[in-house]
Amino acid sequence: MFRKILFPSPPPILFFPFKFSPFPKHRTLLSLSPNIIPHAPLRFFCLTSPMSTDSRPRTVSIPAADVADRSDLIRALETSLGSHFSSDPIAPTPSPLIVVISGPSGVGKDAVINRLTELRRNLHFVVTCTSRAKRPGETEGKDYYFVTKEQFLRMVEQDELLEHALVYGEYKGIPKQQVRDLMGKGYDVVLRVDIQGAETLRRVLGQKAVFVFLTAESEAKMVERLVDRRTERKEELLVRIATAREEVKRVSSFDYVVVNKEGELEKAVQTVEAIIDAEKAKVRQRNAVL
Repeated sequence: MFRKILFPSPPPILFFPFKFSPFPKHRTLLSLSPNIIPHAPLRFFCLTSPMSTDSRPRTVSIPAADVADRSDLIRALETSLGSHFSSDPIAPTPSPLIVVISGPSGVGKDAVINRLTELRRNLHFVVTCTSRAKRPGETEGKDYYFVTKEQFLRMVEQDELLEHALVYGEYKGIPKQQVRDLMGKGYDVVLRVDIQGAETLRRVLGQKAVFVFLTAESEAKMVERLVDRRTERKEELLVRIATAREEVKRVSSFDYVVVNKEGELEKAVQTVEAIIDAEKAKVRQRNAVL
């Protein structure tokens, strides 16, 4: 004979508005009460994962922010959210930067670059190769690498130069490997080129480098500086002045223009530093790959 067994009906299920946590291991249910006391600790019911052996909901008490110990409050927040707060940087590490400084003769490119590299340890000057003779006070490997025209042309044939040009009858060029080595170590690099070299680099690098046009405050001041150098014969001086007049018309092809006024070197250097800092803070970094 069979006996009919009656089971008690299950209790009614109550549904409350709730918000699911984005973390898969926990679901967080906020208890709602019509009598919430201001500043009273909030209580969250954390339903454990289905894989957990303990199926009982855990109650996490979050203390009031204005009176709680910071560490305790952070731990309670982490527990209620189901994960730890990451200490990884939010902003990505800036990429190594190529800064191209160019301008007419006599505007102080060397002075600005020398001061920049003194102030910024992470900025390295890429030494240019040239076939011209060494001037008084210049140092091999610091100001230029001085080579013969035959040696220079051999470097061109072997594709060892990032850019090269014939300037005032002499060759100038930037060694590729030197740039690669420095950037591979995480350094920013600064290149000193004439206007013709800057145009070549713009074609090669496009928007992957920062192009800065350095100039004197006026044409008259620029000519005074060229005359005060006493390094050119009168015929060469005329050529340089005529070339400089044409070069200043190319300023619109650069990203920035910096005026290096007489006696205000530090101000010009600070402006270039501000440009570098602004580039480092960009969301979309320039990424030069040679």
